Amino acid sequence: MTVMQIVQQLFNSMGITMEIFFVTLVTSLILGLGLALVRMSKSRVLSLIAKFYISVMRGTPLMLQLLVVYFGPFFIFGMQITPSYRLKAVLIGFALNYAAYFAEIYRSGIAAIPVGQYEAARLLGYSKTQTFVHIVMPQVIKRIIPPVANETITLVKDTSLAFTLAVAEVFTVTKQLVASQSSVVPFIVAGIFYYVFNLVVAVFFEYLEKKLSYYR
Repeated sequence: MTVMQIVQQLFNSMGITMEIFFVTLVTSLILGLGLALVRMSKSRVLSLIAKFYISVMRGTPLMLQLLVVYFGPFFIFGMQITPSYRLKAVLIGFALNYAAYFAEIYRSGIAAIPVGQYEAARLLGYSKTQTFVHIVMPQVIKRIIPPVANETITLVKDTSLAFTLAVAEVFTVTKQLVASQSSVVPFIVAGIFYYVFNLVVAVFFEYLEKKLSYYR
C-alpha cells in the first residue's frame, strides 16, 4: 500500500474523529456550564453532588468511563447492545467526562469576577439573570479562553481513545493499517493528521483570544 493510499484511508476516517471532537466540544461546554452553576449553588446537597461527580470524572480514566457507558446498559438493565451504539457510547462518555473539566474552568472564571461588579449591577437595577448574562459571562469567557484551549487540544488527542470501543476513527484505522502492512508509516501519517488538527485549533483560539483582548 502506498503512502497516498494510507493517507486516503485515514482521511476517510477523519470524519468520525471530527464528529467525536465537535459533538463533545459543544455538548460538554453546555453541560459544563450547568454543572458549574450547580457546583456553586447555595444548596449544599446539590453542590456536593456536583462536586462528587466532577471528582469521579476527573479521577478515573476516560477509557474506563467509555467501557462503563458501553457495557453498563447491558449489565445493569439487561439491554441489548447493538453495533450502532458504539459511536453513541463514545459521544456520551466523552461529553460526560469533558463536562467535568469544563465545569471547573467555568467555576474558576466565575469566581474570579470581583464581588463589587455584582453589587454595582444590583444598584443599577439588573436582575440576577441579566447580571450573569450581560456582565459576568462576557468577562468569564475572556478569562477562560486559555484553559479551554488547552482542554480542546487535549480533546483532539483523546479522540483516539474511541478505539477502545472499536469505533473506526483515525487511530483505530491506523492500528489496522499497521497490523496489515507491518509498517510504521501509518503511525507517522496519523501523527501528522493529529498535529495539523491541533494546529488549526491552536490558531483559532489564539485568534479568539486576541479578539477578546479588549482591555489592552
